[in-house]
Amino acid sequence: MSIRHTPWFSVLKMLQYALTGRLHFLKDQIGAVFVDEKGQQFRVFRYAMVDSNQSRAGGRAKAVFLAHFHVAGMTMRVNILFSLLPIPFYIGLPGFRSKRWMVDEVSGDFAGYYEWATVEDAENYSHSFAAQFMKARSVPNTVWFGVYSLETAPAPPAHVAM
Repeated sequence: MSIRHTPWFSVLKMLQYALTGRLHFLKDQIGAVFVDEKGQQFRVFRYAMVDSNQSRAGGRAKAVFLAHFHVAGMTMRVNILFSLLPIPFYIGLPGFRSKRWMVDEVSGDFAGYYEWATVEDAENYSHSFAAQFMKARSVPNTVWFGVYSLETAPAPPAHVAM
């Protein structure tokens, strides 16, 4: 593993993004709905985006990482707050572009819709400290990860007309 893929490098990179105004927690996606391949609906409760040097140079995300899991030993509300803690350990990983945190308020399942610069970056994330931490704090057999090229990825969450 290169130093760029370690949690502490990610923390330092995230601090750099924050101090230079390149880390954004945007509200425009809050409430958007993602429907997975089984029809389960998740609502976005947080959205973060990094304006990286590559994205400013036209290097938009080319891959999506999806995660689905059910947290063990925490209520849905507690996990929504707790999910703030690991942010520094992956936002600074190579290729990170954005993440939408999502919850199915009926089942209490959580999901993440991450955008990455490359499929390789998304695959690296699936083996990262942060992904392993997600597995470790979830109910056994509820964790599912998927890596997609942008062309084959499920559509991102969208606001639904009522």
